Amino acid sequence: MASQDARLLFVAGATGATGRNVVKQALARDVPLIAHVRPKSAETEPAKGWPRKAVVELADGPGLAKQMQGCTTVLQLIGTMRKRFGTGDTYETSDIGTTRQLVEAAKTAGVDHLVLLSSMGAGKPVGAYLKAKAEAERLVRESGIPWTIVRPPAFEGEYHRPPALLGVLAKLRPLRGLRPIHLDQLAAVLLRVAEKRAPLGAVLEGDSLWEEVAAAGR
Repeated sequence: MASQDARLLFVAGATGATGRNVVKQALARDVPLIAHVRPKSAETEPAKGWPRKAVVELADGPGLAKQMQGCTTVLQLIGTMRKRFGTGDTYETSDIGTTRQLVEAAKTAGVDHLVLLSSMGAGKPVGAYLKAKAEAERLVRESGIPWTIVRPPAFEGEYHRPPALLGVLAKLRPLRGLRPIHLDQLAAVLLRVAEKRAPLGAVLEGDSLWEEVAAAGR
């Protein structure tokens, strides 16, 4: 089992909006990481310039586990949106299937921490999207590997634009936990959790998530 004193992060979903921010912040602070990149994306920007990459399909279980050897933490940041269904993505393949593949490889590689990017509402899921997030959470909880789940509200930053009404409602004190989170803030929390390997067995959502944002200095 990997030592807590020498963390090496494996970032799955590194080329997505959240993943790019995580990698950018990690490289700026010299946080050791390996960015997972699918072969078709390996020579695209910004992945092309990343110093350490795991170029492997997630469906290649043995290959994935081999690339994960020596890593302490897997950050599962992969997910899809309905607008990408036309390209063949589904919640089953992109949210649930990738989590299952990463969990199995992490077990083989001896990883000691799973960090899952989920979504606010997954605790009481309504609709296909949140039900897929809830199933991904179940896979992580039952993996036998210590875990941390992060359930952010709506994102802002890059191409993410939260509904204007959400910003208005979030100004009300009882609903402050619902205010949109910037991708920079989310990335900082994910990195902090992965580096500290804490809190374990915890779901960061609402006030507990914003406490981590503050602790990360964001």
